[in-house]
Amino acid sequence: MGIEDKYRLPIEKLRNSYLQDKELEFCETSLDVPPLHGIIGQNRAVRSMEFGLGMKVPGYNIFVVGPPGTGKSTYVQTMVSQLAEKGEKPDDWCYIYNFSDRDKPIAVSLPAGQGRVFRDDMDELIDDLRIIIPKAFEGPDYEQQKEDILNSVQEKVDGFFHKIEKEAFEAGFGVLQSPGRVVFVPLRNGKQMMPEDYEKLSDAARADIDEKMHGLEKSLAETIRGTRNLEKEASKQMRDLEQQIARFTTEPLIMKLKGKYADSPKILDYLEKTVADIAENHLIFKIVEAQQPKNPMQELEDDGDPFIKYKVNLFVNNEAGKGAPAIIDPVANYYDIFGKIEYKSQFMFTTTNFTMVKPGAIHQANGGYLVLQAKDILFSPFAWETLKKVLKHQQALIENIGEQYRYVPTLTLKPEPIPLDVKIILIGSPIFYQILTTDEDFRKLFKVKVDFDIEMDRNEENVRKYASFISSVCQEAGILQFDRSGLGKVVEYGSRLAGNQHKLSTQFNEITEIVYEAMVIAKSEGAALVSGEHVIKTLAERKYRANRIEEKFQEMILKDKIMIDTQDAVVGQVNGLAVVQMEEYAFGYPTRITARTYIGSNGVTNIERETKMSGSSHSKGVLTLGGYLGGKFAQAKPLPLSAQITFEQNYGGIDGDSASSTELYALLSSLADVPLKQNLSVTGSINQLGEIQPIGGATEKIEGFFDLCQAKGLTGEQGVIIPAQNVDDLMLKEEIVAAVQENKFHIYSVRTVEEGIELLSGMPAGTLNADGTFTEGSVFRKVQQKLEKYNKSIAEMAAEGKAAEPGNGENDED
Repeated sequence: MGIEDKYRLPIEKLRNSYLQDKELEFCETSLDVPPLHGIIGQNRAVRSMEFGLGMKVPGYNIFVVGPPGTGKSTYVQTMVSQLAEKGEKPDDWCYIYNFSDRDKPIAVSLPAGQGRVFRDDMDELIDDLRIIIPKAFEGPDYEQQKEDILNSVQEKVDGFFHKIEKEAFEAGFGVLQSPGRVVFVPLRNGKQMMPEDYEKLSDAARADIDEKMHGLEKSLAETIRGTRNLEKEASKQMRDLEQQIARFTTEPLIMKLKGKYADSPKILDYLEKTVADIAENHLIFKIVEAQQPKNPMQELEDDGDPFIKYKVNLFVNNEAGKGAPAIIDPVANYYDIFGKIEYKSQFMFTTTNFTMVKPGAIHQANGGYLVLQAKDILFSPFAWETLKKVLKHQQALIENIGEQYRYVPTLTLKPEPIPLDVKIILIGSPIFYQILTTDEDFRKLFKVKVDFDIEMDRNEENVRKYASFISSVCQEAGILQFDRSGLGKVVEYGSRLAGNQHKLSTQFNEITEIVYEAMVIAKSEGAALVSGEHVIKTLAERKYRANRIEEKFQEMILKDKIMIDTQDAVVGQVNGLAVVQMEEYAFGYPTRITARTYIGSNGVTNIERETKMSGSSHSKGVLTLGGYLGGKFAQAKPLPLSAQITFEQNYGGIDGDSASSTELYALLSSLADVPLKQNLSVTGSINQLGEIQPIGGATEKIEGFFDLCQAKGLTGEQGVIIPAQNVDDLMLKEEIVAAVQENKFHIYSVRTVEEGIELLSGMPAGTLNADGTFTEGSVFRKVQQKLEKYNKSIAEMAAEGKAAEPGNGENDED
């Protein structure tokens, strides 16, 4: 058995075909399996979700975490909706006018459906009063009482003026009245004294008349003040009369409402204050709307509606709900979640009132469940901080965005907070969960993590569920069903998505896309069922739509603009493998890794690291090489080595340690002067003990090198070396499986550096003898000999008084 045969993988290890284990013998088509109910492969998530929903203690809100397409949103929606239907309807919530402080509307709760009734009752009350109150002031009783008040005042006024007339007559004056004034004139012999007669009087007589007139005018002033007080008293009596009539008219209607809402102290207090306010402001009921004076400032205050104080803002109405509310993924900006206070622009001012307070999703979900996307909460300004505050205090405060951050406070409404009893379910990807865990409040408020996995075991039960899922998708969408081969290819694709032969992907969003697209191809061909060929064509089409960059890579390699050899053998040069992960597509491609070694003491230099084009993981992998070389070849003497490693034609940087084994092979080749096969490409990381460690993207890497070899022409010698631990991850395309079966391409697996270097060099790696040397004719012996040569040169230079400096020694190619 040759070296290649020892490490070559058999055909059945390259792809887990549905035919190998006869996984789908239970059905001929997807019609033979029942539609799926529930969710597949998420037992941990299901148990966590049931626990979280069952906890009625504050702080046990839920964060559902998982990659996109795992069905987490659909599952949450289903679970929450089902649980909510079994719950109890929460109360309605209304906002009413606060007669004590109009800027602080009062929140009142009523049983579901009664909020609307209360609102309608108040509207009906005002409608009735607008008819009844004016009529109450049209009756004979009101007119008689009004006339009595006026007559009483008039009699008193007349009495005052009779008294002043008598006083004037006794003093020798007459009284003349003209509009707006009263004049006293002196009398002589009972007749008005003429001005010329007044002038003929002596100074003493005139002074006496003037003094008496001044006294009369003083008495008149006092009388006028008395009449004005009488008028004020009359006005007060009139107001009291009108208020009494308005109250008398209103109270019977209010009493009915008090009896109806006797269980609500807040409403009873509100109704009592409503009676007093209607009595005090009864004029708005007496004056016909068209006749009411237009006062712009009054319109700003009451929004043009003088009866707005008696209206009810039905804030949350749960009348039509079935069970507890479940608000799922609302349009999640700040106001949609937490409500708002609306404003109206009038006369260059903005105004608002309690009827313009609008609810958000958190109010509508009160007493039930609110499902939000974590991304929406994090990206909407102030949303996360407000959500925390709401959950901490268990109160839903309505406050426009940023109100608490204003440098200068503004006058605005401050509605009374509503007590909150809601279960919040956040849904997000792992990155959002990691971001939120940095907030110390997050774990106190979201104590339940529902973790959705991206894969599940590929066993008989789950394969049946996969088929049931496909059957459900087809039935719900009314599309063509799948035959056994079509189901099998979708199952195989599920394993490829999972990146493991013994797993299936739970990213059902992508599986659904495959189902839809394969159906379209089958329908275009006039097929009655979707077959495996249709699925294969679908996957090829999806690849073609996404692999433009991959084709450009291949084209550049084929034109030698990116230099990759797939034949012959070269010293210090190995084909490594890398993966490009794009948004919808990942592909592998080969990359040339070279190493140059020479006398010195700098150790292994990573050119990418020195030029800051290397990520930390890649740098760690290169540093690990020094540990391996020292442990292997520097136990008796120092390692007299300077070496440089690089990824040729790499200008975009590199990270990851999956090429560390490839870099070591290049180093060993350079030290041993042993050429390595260019028809092989290598991937795998190493540890300091020389053990090959698994890497990611094994399938894509193999396919990338195969596509290149196929384009250049398969020779039957080409292949890929992968870590043995990655064999289970292989779900290679059938084209590669066929090529391997025909001995045109080969896949090898190794566990140690020794196995890898043997495959690449065709020589034994070598074992350590008792005398500290490696097996003669082995790669390691040649490395050891080169290092001994370096040490000898360093010793000779030291004897001559020269220092061994980097670049002063012999090159590994000399």
